[in-house]
Parts: sequence; C-alpha cells; structure tokens
Amino acid sequence: MTLAIVLLFAAALFGIGLYGAMSQQSFVMLMMGLELMLNGALLATVGFWSLALDGAPEAQLLAIIVMAVMAVEMAVGFALVVAVYRARQADMTESIGTMKE
Repeated sequence: MTLAIVLLFAAALFGIGLYGAMSQQSFVMLMMGLELMLNGALLATVGFWSLALDGAPEAQLLAIIVMAVMAVEMAVGFALVVAVYRARQADMTESIGTMKE
C-alpha cells in the first residue's frame, strides 16, 4: 500500500468527519464526526511515520496511545452529554441556549 492511498483514505475520513461535525445538531453525531476527524489525522500521521521510519515500533506505539486517549475522550464526552440531557432534557445543540443555569 502506497503513501498516496493511505493519505487519500485519511483525507476521506477527515472530510466525512468534518461534514458530520458541521452538519449535525445531535450531540452524539457531533462527537462521531469529531472521532472520524481524529481517526483521519491519526491515519495520516502513522502513514507519514511509517514512510519516514520504515515501520519502526514507535509509530505503532504512538497510534495505540492516541487511540486510548481518543477512547477516554469519547467516554468523558458521552458522560457530559448524559449530564446535559439529565439536567435540561436537551439532546440537540440548539436546544441548550446557554451553559449557565
């Protein structure tokens, strides 16, 4: 697999994530778009690193650490969404208004 194919796929993932994050009003869909954007950026980074270091294990370790951080970020994000829903019964971004209560 060439670097061009990897970067094309990473750009497609990032573009789909950007469209999903910008066009959706649901918190869950917004977070899914952000996750796709992070996955596209991670794929591009690992592709460049693989080309530069010829498959060194440091790039694989970085990818595993970034995926673990992304999982924690999604867990915290979903916890915040649940807290907002319980407090205000709002599941869309426009229905919140302000963050002050």
